[in-house]
Amino acid sequence: MQAATQILGTGECLPALRVASSDLDRRWNKPAGWTRKHSGIDGRYFAGADETSSRMAARAARQALDEAGLRADELDLIVSACSVMEQPIPCTGALVQRELGLQTSGIPAFDVNATCLSFLMAVDLVATMIVAGRYRRVLVVSSEIASAGLPWDDPATAMLFGDGAMAAVLAPSPDRDAGVLAAHFETYSEGAEFCQIRAGGTRLRLHENAEDFARGAVFRMDGRATYKIAAQRLPAFLDRLLARAGVDLDAIVAIVPHQASDKALRHLQAALALPDDKLVRVLPERGNQMAASVGVALHHARVSGQVRRGDIVALVGSGAGLSFGGVVLRL
Repeated sequence: MQAATQILGTGECLPALRVASSDLDRRWNKPAGWTRKHSGIDGRYFAGADETSSRMAARAARQALDEAGLRADELDLIVSACSVMEQPIPCTGALVQRELGLQTSGIPAFDVNATCLSFLMAVDLVATMIVAGRYRRVLVVSSEIASAGLPWDDPATAMLFGDGAMAAVLAPSPDRDAGVLAAHFETYSEGAEFCQIRAGGTRLRLHENAEDFARGAVFRMDGRATYKIAAQRLPAFLDRLLARAGVDLDAIVAIVPHQASDKALRHLQAALALPDDKLVRVLPERGNQMAASVGVALHHARVSGQVRRGDIVALVGSGAGLSFGGVVLRL
């Protein structure tokens, strides 16, 4: 079903500290250029102690609201879509509401978590709610601080990630052909252990084993196993997504992928035989920003003019679970 929903504005927030790949070469005592060669990343940004997820989300949100021509108090819903929350309780959405100065507004706020697919899932859910008439002006934010839990003893994983936030304001569209043409998600829990942060929930309990809890607070990924499943399943998944949307690949102006890794992006481009100008890449200067990744790439495609109002774009990615997701939009 076509959803009459439009994106009124997007925004991005980057932390102050840029970490070049050459900095990581020195950290790991690697030859000059090693991190850049193996990651495809020139630099990424790491958040400082005062750059919390909610503060970065609020900064990105103000940009999106400015483009949309709205005040924060004109919103009627705030959805936070992060892989990792700022803290387990309360939800990050409530903390973003407070950072926007809306703490007495009563505007509902909640979180959506589908790991790196959280932004895509939130767009799908919000578009459905807008079409149903439940909400009219919705803020979706994705804000990630991957650096807080990186495994520095595993350079192959740690070199891939960066911090940052993005925001999008969604609203009803007067164009009935706009919005979500299709959304599709699949999960294969055979890969559930390939990407994990075991602590922070109820699985590991601090008072029972503090050392295990501390070890579990660090992100662990089996990159080879994750890539193997993704390479096997992603092309057929994309076929099913486009079939749901009723469009073929030629009708897609741009593929906006999760910036998982340079290897993953190259595989996607080769599998679909995409020209360079049809694949949105922000990885070299952002790294893998987890759930913020797809949204940041969409923001850059919009502000650079790579995509314009009326274009059909496909937002696609994979996440821990192991899950695949995609949303086809007419902007």
